[in-house]
Amino acid sequence: MVFHCYLPACEPGQLYGFRVHGPYQPQQGHRFNPNKLAIDPYAKAIGRPLSWDASVFGYDITSADDRSYGGLDSAAHAPLAAVVDGAFTWGDDRPPRTPWHRTLIYETHVRGLTKMHPDVSADKRGTYAGLASEPVIAHLKRLGVTAIELMPVHCHIDDHTLVQAGRKNYWGYNTLSYFALHPEYASKNLPAAQLAEFKSMVRTLHAAGIEVILDVVYNHTCEGNQFGPSLSWRAIDNASYYKLSPEDSRYYMDFTGCGNMLNMQHPRVLQLIMDSLRYWVTECHVDGFRFDLASTLARELHEVNRLGAFFDIIHQDPVLSQVKLIAEPWDVGPGGYQVGNFPVLWTEWNGKYRDAIRKFWRGDGGQVSEMAERLCGSRDLYARTGRKPYASINFVTAHDGFPLHDLVSFNDKHNEANGEGNRDGSNDNFSWNCGAEGETNDPAVLRLRERQKRNLIATLLFSEGVPMILAGDELGHTQRGNNNAFCQDNDLTWLNWNLDDRKQSFLDFVTRCTRMFNQQPALQRRNFFLGRDIRGEGIKDVSFFEPSGRDMSDDAWSQSSTRCFGVRFAGDLIDEVDENGEPVVGDTLLLLINAGDDKVPFQLPPTRDDVKWELVIDTAAEDRDQHWTGESPFPLLGRSLALFLVPTPDISKMQD
Repeated sequence: MVFHCYLPACEPGQLYGFRVHGPYQPQQGHRFNPNKLAIDPYAKAIGRPLSWDASVFGYDITSADDRSYGGLDSAAHAPLAAVVDGAFTWGDDRPPRTPWHRTLIYETHVRGLTKMHPDVSADKRGTYAGLASEPVIAHLKRLGVTAIELMPVHCHIDDHTLVQAGRKNYWGYNTLSYFALHPEYASKNLPAAQLAEFKSMVRTLHAAGIEVILDVVYNHTCEGNQFGPSLSWRAIDNASYYKLSPEDSRYYMDFTGCGNMLNMQHPRVLQLIMDSLRYWVTECHVDGFRFDLASTLARELHEVNRLGAFFDIIHQDPVLSQVKLIAEPWDVGPGGYQVGNFPVLWTEWNGKYRDAIRKFWRGDGGQVSEMAERLCGSRDLYARTGRKPYASINFVTAHDGFPLHDLVSFNDKHNEANGEGNRDGSNDNFSWNCGAEGETNDPAVLRLRERQKRNLIATLLFSEGVPMILAGDELGHTQRGNNNAFCQDNDLTWLNWNLDDRKQSFLDFVTRCTRMFNQQPALQRRNFFLGRDIRGEGIKDVSFFEPSGRDMSDDAWSQSSTRCFGVRFAGDLIDEVDENGEPVVGDTLLLLINAGDDKVPFQLPPTRDDVKWELVIDTAAEDRDQHWTGESPFPLLGRSLALFLVPTPDISKMQD
């Protein structure tokens, strides 16, 4: 049932909330309590934040029994919705609509990106306006970023336990409203001004050719389990909005680890999510979404069903089926790890890519076959369902875990600052400290760390699929070993833009790699490699080589000691056409990879017409010749990567 009313005197700026009458029967799943002021689930702005108090809980917290009835009125402490006029002059704003195969994603936090940026005015640091400022746009353009993925901007609350401990929910995966922006990320206090600032940010980014993707959390809400507050959905209709335990409706199903999960079987819940998504696309012009713990959205009963109602509805929607859809393809429930199992139209954070690249460069044995599969777009995961290489969102680091600098600086997590005795955060980081744990002045260790960072970022950008860079990795950002900085709203997570020579050098290197990705069609394939001769010329579209220059043998693939190999991407055998129907051709690329400690003389494969290989990237940062003849040995240093190219012959002459 849907209730509605019209209040002609309710104008922009009006604060309001709902009181909902009904039975308070937790054992039957009902938690109505008209003493609790509830946020409108469709509120477009939050005009007053939550103030933690005993009154915001639906039960009597002094009894520590959620079946007790809370008689305190929460009006003085509950968050309030605000009426806003969303009118905005978009002008000639147009979505960039960058094709997936040309997309380069930059994952960032609105606040952390600019909170310490010296060239952003103080009043705009940490805000939507700061993100759209000229210095930030210039940085993103220099990096070649085509899409910025924002960690949650939906209004969220700080968990009660965090507030009591003097910390915040910095990441924001604790949603209070699926339509309202988080007010703290705006430079102005007025709700209407906050919405206009966000829209202006989107418009500015679009003008720079950069898409905006929102990280959205439709798997759970901020109300937690049966001991959580009654702020919105619980007070309005607990039994409809939430997935309750079939054994006892007092309790919540929880495959998110956050206390509850939305009831994806209820038509009004599905409508709420779809209305929210459409709002951000149609009214705020965003270009796509990354769905947090997306496996939860597929759980109609207990098991994950990748063709569930939620996915069917999105596929049929004329608006949402046209935007970028990214799944975090796992949750914490049984069978929740679903990498490779999402439907057509969806891309996925490829956790198998992350783990394979980390293990290989750490020096683990038996990783070369897995490494090769991930370099080529993870055909094993996506081809069987009719998807393309760009279904794989490739990443080495993300907000959850070590940033790149820490990945090569710590063997173990160091989360003591979170106040949980270092028990939180993953223990499986596949990291390597290069010989010293944490900060060090050892020049050999520091050199190796910088080389490992170059290896990891270059591998990311020279793999088939969609690369995603974590904001700050290009700046050498460190969280001092914290791999779960969700509650750190301070310089542990804010990016430091003051770069010394070493950090500036790494930024320059990352920029060179992103330029290669953006310029080379062989790195932006829309179809998987066939691994065979395409035109009867004796050359495959992709080839793998041993250091001897011979094709990789079965023994080389299977030996745990293999840590060095080469891969050639044939730029003249892409066998695709562009938007104008013209053949897609580019340079042929040769990637040499050595995760071992020793230098390897690598015999370069021959080239057409004896054209020389041009060395364009060398993570060893040695002073070398730039041109190498085919079948000559290249001294590939230990723990290094080298990228060569040869220009592709003129396609018109080839056709003649």
